[in-house]
Amino acid sequence: MKYPVPGKTVVVTGCSTGIGRAAAALLKDQGWQVVATARKDGDLESLSAEGFFAVKLDTADAGSVARAADEILDRLGGTVGVVVNNAGFGQVGAIEDLSRELLDYQFQVNVIGMQDFTNRLLPAMRRQGYGRIINISSVLGQVSLPYLGVYSASKFAMEALSDALRVELRGTGIAVSLVEPGPIATAFGENAAGRAEATLNADRTAHRAYYEAELRQRKMSGIRPARFTLGPEAVARKILHAASSPRPRIRYPVTLPAYLGLIVRRFAPARVIDAIMAKKVTRTQGK
Repeated sequence: MKYPVPGKTVVVTGCSTGIGRAAAALLKDQGWQVVATARKDGDLESLSAEGFFAVKLDTADAGSVARAADEILDRLGGTVGVVVNNAGFGQVGAIEDLSRELLDYQFQVNVIGMQDFTNRLLPAMRRQGYGRIINISSVLGQVSLPYLGVYSASKFAMEALSDALRVELRGTGIAVSLVEPGPIATAFGENAAGRAEATLNADRTAHRAYYEAELRQRKMSGIRPARFTLGPEAVARKILHAASSPRPRIRYPVTLPAYLGLIVRRFAPARVIDAIMAKKVTRTQGK
């Protein structure tokens, strides 16, 4: 197969586990030169041992973003074919319980750092006249979920940035795609529950009953996956298509709930969506 990206070089962020790790492995198996980023030294050592060019990147840290972009461009000789923006996390919590610091950190990691990193690599893509930007969004970038409102907001923002950037880059040879997973068998739910316990004051909230039920459910997500859950390899296959296709799609839903989310967002009245979400809250609380 002839790839539209000369050199087949790809940067994948957030490769510690889950979608990022699966995407990096699949692309490497397909003959791509993979730059894999992570925040923790132990994960970087593991990635290096598996044959990846591992780079430290914390998207919440502007200095880390600048250093990582410079290191990657230097290592790749000033060129980069594909950027997969996967690094991110989900902050659980009712909107009224989220401090300014929690709101800011969610956007620093999922939106501002992601776009800053991309912007630092875009000049190289423009000079080359080709490139792919693949942003890992979520079905929650289409439909906002209660108690994951700030995470949903960050993915809505990613979708808006991607849509604008795609048009701004028209005619440059650089394509922008969004991958929108639904439930995927990763540590996302467990990690989100752990962060919520560490950051929310569960004793001083009107939502305590919900937190107790929801966080317990999220901790069990690895043991009892939600219906229609797929493995991270399903997302990796969509990423490979977006990276290698001469005409990559604008959006790649993954799992049935992701496809349904797009339909609901487009056709369902807002009050119907509210009623569906309210039932989920009631069911989780057991009231």
